[in-house]
Amino acid sequence: MAFSLDPWMAQHLQSVEQSLEGFLTLHAPAGSPWAAPEDLSQAMRYAVLDGGKRLRPLLVLAAFEAVRGAPASALDPAPMRAACAVELIHAYSLVHDDMPCMDNDVLRRGKPTVHVQFGQASALLAGDALQTLAFEVLTPLDDSVDPAVQARLCALLSRASGRVGMAGGQAIDLSSVGLALTEASLRHMHQLKTGALLQASVMMGAACGPASVATMQALEAFGQAIGLAFQVVDDVLDVTADSATLGKTAGKDADNDKPTYVSLMGLERSRAYAATLAGQAHAALQGSGLPDTSALAALAEMVVHRAH
Repeated sequence: MAFSLDPWMAQHLQSVEQSLEGFLTLHAPAGSPWAAPEDLSQAMRYAVLDGGKRLRPLLVLAAFEAVRGAPASALDPAPMRAACAVELIHAYSLVHDDMPCMDNDVLRRGKPTVHVQFGQASALLAGDALQTLAFEVLTPLDDSVDPAVQARLCALLSRASGRVGMAGGQAIDLSSVGLALTEASLRHMHQLKTGALLQASVMMGAACGPASVATMQALEAFGQAIGLAFQVVDDVLDVTADSATLGKTAGKDADNDKPTYVSLMGLERSRAYAATLAGQAHAALQGSGLPDTSALAALAEMVVHRAH
């Protein structure tokens, strides 16, 4: 039977949204010393809920199902917790990236950015709290997730988020404004800033499996290819789509004199490069030894052919 991405996504997106809602809802009784300030909770919920493609959680769940050979279910909470954790990290990064000291953007997911809606101090704290909540989600106090799995997931997510991952890539991005980077330098920056977290999403799903070393290596290559493809397509869309379609400010990179694939390679070469990366992703899946990678393959196509 041919795989259909839309019903698969609809089912998993509903589960992800419900889980994110649960993790972002305070369960402490009123007056408890553990009750968080309501304005901070509101900013966190605003940053995460009601928007976003949820590509990273979907990659986690697709990779888990590929290595497990069965659908994700409530019987194994690890993949859903991993899916939500990586989305919380992604959301925190967007909150901080949009602030005046970074990209200074006012539109995200079709609505005002968090610092515009709640103020800079609240946005900074909301991002901090989302980052720490991600690791709280990965380390439940009960025995529902094996401690060894918790450790693997925390290691993958922290490395992809930190100085040799997303944060490091953002630092390179900020220092590269107005510079003409080589293709190798641009690729390195985006492998860290964007690709690392997408690659980690795949690896975290597989780590809940478990999977063989050869399979993990193949999925790592798959994640690296689609992580870079996502950024190439993002650069293309920044010059071909409008703000209403993107849900964020179009043309921002050009206005800020940031190096992009389009500025370096041109529009058509960038599109061709994205297609080449998609081919590399599919080749990695074929070499994974996994019997069914349909969801991962379909998500790779969605990354390359998305319109926003």
